[in-house]
This record gives sequence, C-alpha cells and structure tokens, in this order.
Amino acid sequence: MTDDLLLERRGDGIAVLTLNRPERLNALRRETVQRLRAELDALAGDNTVRVLVLTGAGRGFCAGLDLGAPLQAAEGGQPAPRSVASLNEGQELFAGMVLRLRALPQTVIAAVNGVAVGAGFALTLGADLRIAAPGAAFHVGAVRIGLTAGECGISYHLPRLIGAARAFELMLTGRPLPADEAERFGLVSAVVPAGELLPRALELAGQVLRNSPYATRHTKQLMWANLEAPSLGAAIELENRAQLLALMTEDFHEAVAAFGEKRPPRFTGR
Repeated sequence: MTDDLLLERRGDGIAVLTLNRPERLNALRRETVQRLRAELDALAGDNTVRVLVLTGAGRGFCAGLDLGAPLQAAEGGQPAPRSVASLNEGQELFAGMVLRLRALPQTVIAAVNGVAVGAGFALTLGADLRIAAPGAAFHVGAVRIGLTAGECGISYHLPRLIGAARAFELMLTGRPLPADEAERFGLVSAVVPAGELLPRALELAGQVLRNSPYATRHTKQLMWANLEAPSLGAAIELENRAQLLALMTEDFHEAVAAFGEKRPPRFTGR
C-alpha cells in the first residue's frame, strides 16, 4: 500500500504536504486523518517551516470521506458498532484536522489541483491562501447524500470567504463550484495551468518568506481574529498591540536600515 500522505520539508522554510491516494481521488480514511492530524501537530512546533503548501496527487485534491471505509474506530479488527457515540467520535476526528490546520502558525497555501469535496473542501477553506488549476471544483457533497452541508467548518468558513448569499446557494443545492467561478467569487486568488500550479504555490510561499517571521505570523493571526471582531474599535485595539510588539523587533530595525541603504533586508526572526 502506498503512503497516503507525503510530507516534504524542503529546508528553505517551505513544507509541501501531498494527499497521496490518487486512485481514490485522495479520499480520506480514518488512518489518513489520524496521521494528518499528527503531521500538523508536529509542523505547529517546527520553527524551521514558515509556509505549508497543501495539495493532492493525481487528478483530485481530496474527495472527502472515503465512503468505502468505516468512519468508526476499529475494535478487534472490525469497525465499532454504529452508534451516536462512535459516529460522533469519527466526526470529531475529521473536524479536528481542520481545527489544527487553521491553528497553524505557518501560512497555509492550498494548491487545489482537482476536485475538493466535503472534508476536502473544508481543508481548502481552512487554508490562508488558495490557488486552483482549471480542472479544480469545490463540492459541498454531503447535502447530496442525505447529510447536512455543514461539516468540518464549512458553514463557518464559506460565508466568511464568499458571502452568506453565495454560501447558502452552494450549501443548499450542493452544486459544484468550478475553478473559474471560485476565482470570481474570491474563494481562490488565481487559476493557473495545472502544470504551473505547484510552482505558483511555491512562488507565493517565497513572497511570504521575504517578509519577517513576526510580520507574517501575526498578520495571519490578526486577519482570522478580526473576522470575528465585535467592533472596529476592538479590531484596532488588537492591531495596535501586535504592531507595538513589531516595532520592538530587531527585524523592524533591520528593515528600516535596509530601506535607507537600498538593499534587501536580512530578517532573523528576532
């Protein structure tokens, strides 16, 4: 059996995590999700990685839950009996991977190479930046098979990213959102030829890396936090606090010196 997750730490501040079950459009089994959660936990504590690129192998990004594999945990080699408790445990297992992805201090770029369905769609929504190949499409999925469209944070992220009216339409109809329409909606920042998708994602990662570690990490935190700010005043208060700390960093003083000397800054993360 092939390894269903591939993680490459490139040594340049970038890691590439590839969902690797191309014969199943990278559909997720319990074991895959458990390992993905563990990899994300490890990345969260790895200060050598500042940008994570998430993509899929083959012609799909992620087809969501593998319907041919049990959601419940195994007991004695067999899936646990179906019950509210066992199914809820499986649901929380899947939802937890999106919580971990969102909580990463690193910038996360989703390079969506093909279909992203259900929990796969949710993974793209938990990223900070999204780009897509022309053949990519985003599917809510669950609403078409008798389940609710709200899973793994979709009902939270989607209306915040594309607006409530568009999110209602996609979630109630279950229709696919093709890449070109996703770009018009602002869900993805660019649609690029399939062969250029990963290079473009790495280029974006390089642009992030040209900024100081404090600046990018805290900008990410501010953006997500202020999507929930109760008022403009509260948002500005949070901005002010983060900016005051930034003014005290060595990297800020290096940037000022580099500007005066007309050279690129040399950031150290201090």
